[in-house]
Amino acid sequence: MSRGKNIIEIGKNMVRMEAAAVAALEELVDDQFEKAVQLIHSCNGRVIVSGIGKSAIIAQKIVATFNSTGTPAVFLHAADAIHGDLGTVQEQDVVMILSKSGESPEVKVLLSLIRGFGNPLIAIVGNVQSMLARQSNIVLNTHVSQEACLNNLAPTSSTTTQLVMGDALAVALMELRGFGSDEFARFHPGGTLGKKLYLRVQDIYIHNKKPRVSLTTALREVIIEITSSRLGATAVTDDGGQLLGVITDGDLRRMLEKKGMPEGLLAKDIMTVQPKTIDAEALAIEALDLMRVHDITRLVVTSGDQYLGFVDLNNLISEGIL
Repeated sequence: MSRGKNIIEIGKNMVRMEAAAVAALEELVDDQFEKAVQLIHSCNGRVIVSGIGKSAIIAQKIVATFNSTGTPAVFLHAADAIHGDLGTVQEQDVVMILSKSGESPEVKVLLSLIRGFGNPLIAIVGNVQSMLARQSNIVLNTHVSQEACLNNLAPTSSTTTQLVMGDALAVALMELRGFGSDEFARFHPGGTLGKKLYLRVQDIYIHNKKPRVSLTTALREVIIEITSSRLGATAVTDDGGQLLGVITDGDLRRMLEKKGMPEGLLAKDIMTVQPKTIDAEALAIEALDLMRVHDITRLVVTSGDQYLGFVDLNNLISEGIL
């Protein structure tokens, strides 16, 4: 039991140390940060992000975040760069190099080559007295007083601050570009995230049947229409397609419980007027929100007062919205 408590305390202590390192980073976001954002924003090329070791892994994540938020970026491993991949760097690119010490042999070699190319250079570095810092145009200081590792050796707090600095750059660039949900959807078309941003009700309901009865449709035909559509409901419309109401299988059950099966019942006698509807142009995620708010499993799809069809919870589940 005590061993378990020690393990938990080690984990909590690590979290506290990394949180403190990130909190201290706030004071290091200064005019150099602003210059870096402005430089990248005005760049006509891409951001080439490089590093070695754990910094290279963080560099890859920064590249992924840049690309997904509207800043073209390419990862270049520092070791690969000096063995043939330096051709990745083009004249209009900005180069960003990540390093804790700023003195790694591969980084030093890459640094001299980039300086020869003449590309503007941004350093994300933990040692502002290092060669990398001294020879960079802009220096983003990610110094940490101590790694969260018990021996103060394994990159932990230092890589976390690099990551946070990269995220800060990406978000600031998003703000400058006015990068909103429409742009985000274009870069994330796959999966649940993308669908929540672009999939609309009109993309879904057209695959369903379109059950419909009139005000004077007899109860037997209403039941047949509901059953044949497999949607558990039918719309009630006039001859012009204007929505007048809806009848669900729940309405039928409640009627049977209260009244049995009296003769002569028509659709108008059991329909629900002013049913919950959604416009065909609405996002699918809005349909899901409405279903949750009203605790229902289907909505009538309309355009103005015209009935178009139904969208139900199973449709949204199938599309991966839920």
